[in-house]
This record gives sequence, structure tokens and C-alpha cells, in this order.
Amino acid sequence: KPICEVPEIGIGNMPIDDGNYLFTKEEMDDFVLKEPESEKFFHKWYGSAEFINKTPRYCLFLAALSPRELRNLPLVMERVNAVRTFRANSSRSSTVKLSEYPTMFQTTNIPKDDHYLLIPKVSSENRRYIPIGFMESIDLASDLVFILPVPSLLSFGIITSNAHMAWMRTVAGRLKSDYRYSKDIVYNNFIWPDCTPEQKAKMERTAQGILDARAKYPNDSYADLYDDTVMPHDLRRAHQDNDRAVWEAYGRAWPIGDESACVAHLMKLYQTEVCKI
Repeated sequence: KPICEVPEIGIGNMPIDDGNYLFTKEEMDDFVLKEPESEKFFHKWYGSAEFINKTPRYCLFLAALSPRELRNLPLVMERVNAVRTFRANSSRSSTVKLSEYPTMFQTTNIPKDDHYLLIPKVSSENRRYIPIGFMESIDLASDLVFILPVPSLLSFGIITSNAHMAWMRTVAGRLKSDYRYSKDIVYNNFIWPDCTPEQKAKMERTAQGILDARAKYPNDSYADLYDDTVMPHDLRRAHQDNDRAVWEAYGRAWPIGDESACVAHLMKLYQTEVCKI
């Protein structure tokens, strides 16, 4: 559980399908050409790489289909039967049990709200900020990302701030040299600022400023926008404005831009909070 009273994050969806429900754009187009009625059951699918590069794959999501609808889609039924066989042959008893429900994912996490925040599990160490973004709930997240199902501008502003990134750089694990964001170590142990209404409103404005700056570059991926060498000036300024707003919410407790002093202060807050538990 998070130490602070903030929304919990969780992993996205885990199909356990041997790849039968996942398609590239070209594979999906070919499939739909052969079975046009299947088109409405495809959803964009985002893991860390797909999100950062803005190159979604596509997923057949069949949980809501009736038996009659499925039986009228022979190519889809081939995929369902392949998933059932794959699971039934697993060495894990839980996966074998799941073969009785071949149209269901092992883990399904689809937020009820219209949007959610997506946090990549893995991101390059060369980025000052992990790209984090709002997604429509119709777009499915994989288990290679975390999702915050009750998104807000305030949450976005704080977790995309340099204060949170400095904490992440200190406590997160690594995949080779890349950052490996985690729920239990990074997010749950992070001490959020105790905001006044004025500070909250300012952080919401600066968070929106980041989204507005990104919107000017619809054809650029996050890999492009967050490359520190070519990051657009207006996006960098928007992040810096947000960093200052979050810094002020912490009471300007460290020199702005001093990540070591920032983490030292956050560690003190963490120790104080842990002593209350």
C-alpha cells in the first residue's frame, strides 16, 4: 500500500495467450480483411516500448462476447482454441485452470474511468523524465506498464516532477542500465507533498502545461521528445515550471535542481512517516 493517502497503481493486463491475441498493425489488417466482423474487438495495446515509441500493437479482447458471437467468427475461434490448448499444456496448475476460460486474461485491469495514467516499467537512463501519459480506457495496457486508474492533473504533475524522478533514480532497480520503475519500492514509498489549495491549483496548471507542450508535436514519439539532446525548448520549460511548482509544495526544502539534497529531504520525510506506522 502507498505510505501516503494517494491512488494505488497496478500492472496492466496479462493475457497468457502465447501471442494468439496480440497483433502488429499489419497482422491485424490482414486478419480483419479475412474476417471483417472481428474488427470491433481489436484494441490498441501498449507496453513500455509501444507507449514510448507511439507504436501500439493490437489485442483481441473477447471477454464480453457471447458464445453465439464467438462461434460466428471462425478465425477468432481458432485463436481461442489455440489459447485453450496452450494453457492446458502448461506446467503451472493455475494456468491449466485458466484454460477453462480461454477468452479471459489471467490478469485484467481496465479502469472504469474514461482515462488512466500509464507509467512505463522500463525507461532509458538517458532521459531526465520518464515519459508518463494519460490514456483512454479503450486502449489496453500490458503488464509491462503500471496504470493509475483514477488519474488527475495533480497526480500527473507530481509523479512526472523532478522530485519524483530523483527519488526514482535513487531507489529504483535497473534492467541492464535502464530505470526499472516499481510499485512497491518507488511509488508506494514516495512521500507526496502536503499541498495547500493554491499549490494544488498551481501544480495542476503546470501539469497541463506539459500536456499542452507535448500536443504541439503530435508526430513525435516520447522517445523523440524526451531525448535530452533534442527535447523541445517549450517542453523542457514546461517541465521546469512543473518542477518548481512541486518544489514549492515541499516548502522549498532543498536548492532547486539539487537532486542529492532533494532525495535527502525525501528520505527524512520517509523515515518520519515510517516511524508513525
